[in-house]
Amino acid sequence: MVLQAGGRSASFVVMKLFRLIEGDVGAKAEWLYGDRSRRSMVKAWFTDGTFAMVVYRLMQVSQRHGFTVLAMLFNKLNVWFGGCIIGRGADFGAEFVLIHSRGVVINSAVRGGNGIKLEHQVTIGAERGQSPVLGNNVFAGAGAKILGEIRIGDRVRIGANAVVVKDLPDDVTAVGIPARIV
Repeated sequence: MVLQAGGRSASFVVMKLFRLIEGDVGAKAEWLYGDRSRRSMVKAWFTDGTFAMVVYRLMQVSQRHGFTVLAMLFNKLNVWFGGCIIGRGADFGAEFVLIHSRGVVINSAVRGGNGIKLEHQVTIGAERGQSPVLGNNVFAGAGAKILGEIRIGDRVRIGANAVVVKDLPDDVTAVGIPARIV
C-alpha cells in the first residue's frame, strides 16, 4: 500500500519537495555567489539561513497535507535553531531565500510569489488581522517591515529598515519610514 498525501503518492510529494528545496538553495547560491555551479551550491548549503529555508519547506508541505503536529514541530525547530518565526500558513513560491534568518518574523497569512529574498530582521506582519501579499522577485533589506493589508508588486526592492504600510507598484525601490518610492 502506498501512502497518500492529498490524493498523490508520498514519493511524488517528496520529489516535488526536494526540487523546491534545490531551487531555493540554487537561488541563494546565485544571489550570494553569482551562479548555480556545484561549488556555489555546496557553499550555499552551509550559509546562515539555509537551515531555516529547508525547515520552512518541510513545515509548509506538512501543513498542506494535514500533518499539523509535524508542521508545529518544524515551526518550533525554526524558532530554536533557525532564529526566525515563520507562521505555519505562510505561503511562498519557488526560490524563496532567507539570506540571513536571524530575527525574521512572518505572519501566517502572508502570501508571496516566486523569487522572494529576505535579509535578517525582516518583519512581514498583519495589521488588524490583514497580511501583505508580495509579488514575484521581491527583495527586502535588513530590518525592513512590511505591515498590513497591502500589495507589493513584482520586482520590488525594499531598503534596509524601511517601513512599508502602503501598496507598492511593480519595478520600484522603496526606502525610509514610512517607505517612499525613490
